[in-house]
Amino acid sequence: MALILKKPLVFVGMMGAGKTAVGKAVAQVLDVPFLDSDSELEKAANLTIPEIFERHGDAFFRKKETQVITRLLGSQLCVLSTGGGAFISEQNRAAISAQAVSVWLNVDLDVLWHRVRHKSNRPLLKTSDPFSTLKSYYDKRQTIYALADIELRSSAFNSIDEMALKVIAALRTKPELIEEKN
Repeated sequence: MALILKKPLVFVGMMGAGKTAVGKAVAQVLDVPFLDSDSELEKAANLTIPEIFERHGDAFFRKKETQVITRLLGSQLCVLSTGGGAFISEQNRAAISAQAVSVWLNVDLDVLWHRVRHKSNRPLLKTSDPFSTLKSYYDKRQTIYALADIELRSSAFNSIDEMALKVIAALRTKPELIEEKN
């Protein structure tokens, strides 16, 4: 039985939540393109995310991120992974809400820290106390992420494939989002 996605699917959540990995797995199951807003932004700017932050700052990055997300949502039916701060923008949330379904991968702080603590490509964590910085973002963002259409809890014990199956199961409860074809 084939599953037909009716609206773009947008993964939101903290850095290290697994949005890209789970998004790719879900896109494969649904046989739709997978896009990553950070990767698309890097292509458009011809710079890495850390380089964009370093050269142009957070406000410039957020403006370009919004432009990329708006363009991607209007271009095709897809699974889209966004950066950790993308859903914080009211403009991004409105665009996502109008054109897609948002899925929050809700992961405990300790798991996130374990996943991101040794990554050099996380410009927001380049501080004297990266754990406290991560915790601060986590605490501020939880209530905004909770505005997503679907919330899925994930732990250190869930594999990418298990999370992808959780996403598909959640979508199956919403016939306005997915259709099963024989």
